[in-house]
Amino acid sequence: MNNYKRKTVFFLISQGISLFGSSIVQFAIIWFITKETSSGVLISLLTACSFIPQMLISFISGVWADRHSKKMLIILSDSVIAVSTLVLAILIPFISSSNTLIAALMITSVIRSLGTGVQQPAVGAFLPELVPQDALMKVNGINSALQSAVGFAAPAAAGAILTFSSMRNALFIDIATAIAGIGLLSFIVIPKSQKKQTENPSMLSDIKAGAKYTFSDKFLGKLLILFGGFIFLCVPAGFLATLFVTRTYGDTYKNMSIVEIIGFMGMMIGGLLIGTWGGFRNRMKTLLVGLFAFGVLAIGMGAVNNFIVYLILMAVYGIALTMVQTATTTMIQEKATPEMQGRVFGFLNIMYSGFLPIGMITFGPMADHISLNSIMIASGIILALAALIISFDKKYYEQGIPDKTQNM
Repeated sequence: MNNYKRKTVFFLISQGISLFGSSIVQFAIIWFITKETSSGVLISLLTACSFIPQMLISFISGVWADRHSKKMLIILSDSVIAVSTLVLAILIPFISSSNTLIAALMITSVIRSLGTGVQQPAVGAFLPELVPQDALMKVNGINSALQSAVGFAAPAAAGAILTFSSMRNALFIDIATAIAGIGLLSFIVIPKSQKKQTENPSMLSDIKAGAKYTFSDKFLGKLLILFGGFIFLCVPAGFLATLFVTRTYGDTYKNMSIVEIIGFMGMMIGGLLIGTWGGFRNRMKTLLVGLFAFGVLAIGMGAVNNFIVYLILMAVYGIALTMVQTATTTMIQEKATPEMQGRVFGFLNIMYSGFLPIGMITFGPMADHISLNSIMIASGIILALAALIISFDKKYYEQGIPDKTQNM
């Protein structure tokens, strides 16, 4: 037990260090484009560049995670992201046009997205190799808290760097944290697992097998579709928060930093809550309570016109988001067979990276013509109603209770 805990701590810290630099760059890019253009269309385009490549490569990367060393996939993807960031940092002094710099940021976002798309299924399927099943919910909660703590610090760091330094220095910080994270992960030794040989080992056949397994399973298939719909509908209040704040409360780096910090603070509290409490015994109950709260809070955030009240709601909103995401991840780790987990997490990543840009492309331009407040309220109503409707499907709801016979 102590051995798994030690390895898990090293793994989570390595991912946290790497995520810190990546988050600084991500915030810096979003804020730079927001402040330079204040364009919903360009923000939507940036989101597409950041997530569509991630979605497309996830069809393949899920198979890679099931076929190859998850540890090496994580290291290689981090390395590719770091190299692309280094290239941009070297080129920036030679870019004089703001439009050219924005284009370069978009291209770099595409490459970083591909790296993330390879990494995420590997990370999701890697934890069950380290952690006993009965500890997964708490470890996922701790992981969420750690990532949120990084997210809590990253906006402040990004805001300070952009205010007192430059975009280029933000890129160099990302490179340094990637090297540190890769170095730490390299020291974690994982026993090689015995992989089953398949009759048709082609990439296409493995993708088809993964899709058939995932979506023919009524619980997993419905869970992924629910998660995709959740991501789509949380775009107005969540992923367009920066745009909402700049239009409603002022377009300063200070305001943009505060709203991101508060949101991640809520997620950090939510992660710590799940990490200590473990959620409800029924994982689906944890998900649906979070989903319902998420919808109600989105309604409130769209209805109020006071920045302090908005920030309070945003903090609780972060707790609800963590409940949904942690419960979803844990149920996949508990329900999916080990030889298919990479592919299931690949499809989960497709739901996230697919529905997010669809939501941005839908709601971003819409927000240029319709009040973002109204869009937030409407999406919140739909989310709250969805949670209530699903709770009445008792057969599906009860499948959220983990099977004790599967625990390690």
